Amino acid sequence: MSISSNLTLELFNQPFLLEKRIELLLAIKKTGSINKAAKEVPMSYKAAWEAIESMNNLSITPIVIRETGGAGGGGTSLTKYGENLLETYFLLKEEQRKFIENLNRITDLNSGSLKTIRRLSMQISARNQIIGVVEHISLGAVNAEVKIKLKSGNSLVSIITNSSTENLGLAIGDEVIAVIKSSNVLLSTQTNLKLSARNCLKGTIEAINLGAVNAEVVVNIGNDDKIVSIVTVNSVENMGLKVGTKVDAVIKASDIMIGK
Repeated sequence: MSISSNLTLELFNQPFLLEKRIELLLAIKKTGSINKAAKEVPMSYKAAWEAIESMNNLSITPIVIRETGGAGGGGTSLTKYGENLLETYFLLKEEQRKFIENLNRITDLNSGSLKTIRRLSMQISARNQIIGVVEHISLGAVNAEVKIKLKSGNSLVSIITNSSTENLGLAIGDEVIAVIKSSNVLLSTQTNLKLSARNCLKGTIEAINLGAVNAEVVVNIGNDDKIVSIVTVNSVENMGLKVGTKVDAVIKASDIMIGK
């Protein structure tokens, strides 16, 4: 037994893009003819036109246009908006495929155990969740070193187990999320320190939110990538931290989790 699902998009609470309609749009793009497209799907000519009219009516921009006359006798084609709509649909379809694949992997339907489904909608308490792309994976005897390129241009190194790498299906080029607890982010105002921690990100303090005991320090490391660190209020005062201060955000590789 396995989980499967079709993808249907709604507009104004009405079915807009169903898989049958997507097949029709693809056939129109291929053949340039509503009649030929209807036969390929297959569906009746009347049903094809009703589907097109429904989509065009629901959309603020026409998806399919029909040209009459001319040297070629006219034809049917997708608008630029229609072609973009197809591309967007298949991006969503690919994300749905990954979701279903992951759901089948973690869920044992045969035993009736669905508890792990909760993880898919789980809210993570970790303050730092930064998107990046896997640029290198080095497997060891037990653990793997995964290097993630952030949009800021910085790289993060994470140490996770080989089995975690396999379970996530990690590969070079994958888009992932680096998850870091703010309490695991250390700050330093001294540059070029020799540290055992693999990750040392240079940035500028963008905000400091003081509490009774601890302070939340937001560090901009470039291109809207931000790292949040929780330090004591005493540390803020002793280090002379303030908005605009240049700091290094130091993170151990073993403190970086990876989500996909």
